[in-house]
Amino acid sequence: MRSFLYFISVISVACGPAFAQPTPYYPGDSASIRLEAAAELTLDEALDLALAKSPALSAARYLAASTDGLVSQAGVIPNPILSFEIEDTGRRSTRTTTSTLIIPIELGGKRSARIAAAELTREVAKSDLQGARADVRSQTISAFFNVLIAQEQVALTASAVDIASGALRVAAQRVAAGKVAPLEENRAQVEVANAQLEKNQAESALKAARQRLSALWGNPSPVFTQAKGDVDVLPSRPALDDFAVALGDSPLIESARLAAERSRAQVQVERSKRYPNLELNVGVARNNELGRNQAIVGVAIPLPFFDRNQGNLYEASMLAYKSRDDYRSLKTRLMVELQQAASEFDISKAAAEKLESFILPSAGRAYETAKKGFEAGKFGFTEVIDAQRTLFQARSRYLTALSDSYQALARIEQILGSNK
Repeated sequence: MRSFLYFISVISVACGPAFAQPTPYYPGDSASIRLEAAAELTLDEALDLALAKSPALSAARYLAASTDGLVSQAGVIPNPILSFEIEDTGRRSTRTTTSTLIIPIELGGKRSARIAAAELTREVAKSDLQGARADVRSQTISAFFNVLIAQEQVALTASAVDIASGALRVAAQRVAAGKVAPLEENRAQVEVANAQLEKNQAESALKAARQRLSALWGNPSPVFTQAKGDVDVLPSRPALDDFAVALGDSPLIESARLAAERSRAQVQVERSKRYPNLELNVGVARNNELGRNQAIVGVAIPLPFFDRNQGNLYEASMLAYKSRDDYRSLKTRLMVELQQAASEFDISKAAAEKLESFILPSAGRAYETAKKGFEAGKFGFTEVIDAQRTLFQARSRYLTALSDSYQALARIEQILGSNK
C-alpha cells in the first residue's frame, strides 16, 4: 500500500505544475482617462482616441480573450479519483485496507464535441470584437459630425443675433427720426431677444454634443477647442448593388452565422452525452489477516435506462433552429436598414444641394433687398422680419439636411462594419 501511495503522490506532484495555468495579469487594468489635446480636433484624431480608449471596445477585447480559457478548459480530460476504504477498523490483525484509483474514460466523442463548440464560441467573440470596433468607429464619426453641425448652428444663431441687432439699430434710428412708429423698435427688440434665446439653446446643444464625443474615449469633460472639418463636403455612399456583397462580410452577419454554427455544435455536445462514461478502477487491498496485498481491477458503467440526456438534446436542437432563423432574419433586416439608410442619405444630400445652390442664395438676396428697402423707407419692418426668418430657417434646414446625411452614412458604416 505504501508503494501505491508513493506512486500516486509522485504523479500528483509532477502533474500539478504541468497542468496549472496562471491567472493572467493585465498591468493596464487600472482605470485611466486619455485626454485629448487642448486644440482643434480632427476626425482622425477622434477615431484614434476612441479606438484606443473606448471602455466598450476594451470590454469586448477582454470578452474575446476570455474564450481562450473556454477552449482550453474544453480540452481538459476528467480528473482521476483516489479513494480509500478500511474494513474491520476495530482489529488491526484482521483489518483490510483498500486503495483505489478511479479513472473516468469519456465515450461518445464528448471531448472533441466540447472543443468544437468552444472554438466556435471563440470565433463568435472575435467577430463580436470586430463588430464592437465598427460600432465605436461609427459612433465616433456620428458624434464628431454632430459637433461640427452644432458648431455651425452656434455660428448661425450668432449671425442671427447680429442681424437682429442691426435691424434694431435701424429701427431705432427711424423711430428717432419720426419715420416709423415706436412699435417697430419694440418688435425689433423682441426679435433680438428671440435670436439670443436660440443662440443660448444652440450653445447648450454644442456642449452636449462635445461631451457625447469625448465620452467615447472615457473623458466626460472635453478639453478640445473645436472640431475641425469641412461640414459642407459630403462623401459618397456605396452603390446599392454592392450592399449584398459588403453585407456578407459584415461582423454582425458573421457573428450571427457563427452563432448558428455554434448552436449546431452544441447539439453534438448534448448528443454525445447520451453515451455513458466508463470508470476504470485499479487499486490494492491490504489484507492483514492473510498478510498479503491483493490487486483490484474493475470497470463501472452507468446504464442509460432513464436519463439519456433527451431533454437537453431537444433544447439544443430547438435553439439551433432558432439561431438559424435569427441569422436569416438578421440578414433581411440589415439589408432593409441599409436600403433605408441609403434612401435617407440620397434625400438629405439632394435637399442640402438644393438649399445650398438655390434656396439659401435666394433667401439671402431677399433679406438684403428687404433690409435696404426698410432703410430707404420703401418697406415696413414686417417685411424685414419675414425675410430674416426665411433666411434663418433656410440655413437651419441646410444644417439639418447635412446632419441627416452624415447620420445615414454612419449607420451604413456601422452595419457594413468598416474598419478603415
